Amino acid sequence: MEHVLVITRQLFDQLGSFQGFQADATRYLHAMLTPGANHFMERPAAEKDPSHKQLIPYAIFHHAGRYLSYTRGGSSGEKRLVAKRSIGIGGHINPVDAAQDGLGETMYYNGVEREMAEELVIGGTHTQKVIGLINDDATEVGSVHLGVVHFFDLSSDDVQSNEEAIQDLRFHTLAELHDMRDQLETWSQICVDHLWSVQK
Repeated sequence: MEHVLVITRQLFDQLGSFQGFQADATRYLHAMLTPGANHFMERPAAEKDPSHKQLIPYAIFHHAGRYLSYTRGGSSGEKRLVAKRSIGIGGHINPVDAAQDGLGETMYYNGVEREMAEELVIGGTHTQKVIGLINDDATEVGSVHLGVVHFFDLSSDDVQSNEEAIQDLRFHTLAELHDMRDQLETWSQICVDHLWSVQK
């Protein structure tokens, strides 16, 4: 039984719940990753419990003005998103990521690196930074998840799938992604809208 990292909806509301994109990620993350502010739940229960939010790193990959996108295959762990196009590689934080300091920031970033290594093979080097949070209470999937958007800047476009669920990898300009917005899953739409507004 998979266990996933969650915070309570009550904590999210106390910090300031929002719909869409929130650029002030540092304040939220610091509070949510403080030991005692989060815990693990069995994933099947968490998927049906809107009184909790699963923390999901959602990584977008940029190289030379273009962004990586892919199609979610049938083996994706989130069946409600299969066949959608996405610009985000996401995954749950699991107990295997826990460090000796407990459920803090080290554990969270361990989980981010593990997810990226499991799902992609990235050539060259990269830098990364957190650029915001995503919340979408308008959908069944979104109501039980909270996305942490990681921006990976790549030195090369040599990126390959390491998982069957990630298919048809392509790089697109932001304008191209904006034009194909209707084909994207909701979180990717929210990211593209934010990046488009910043660029303009």
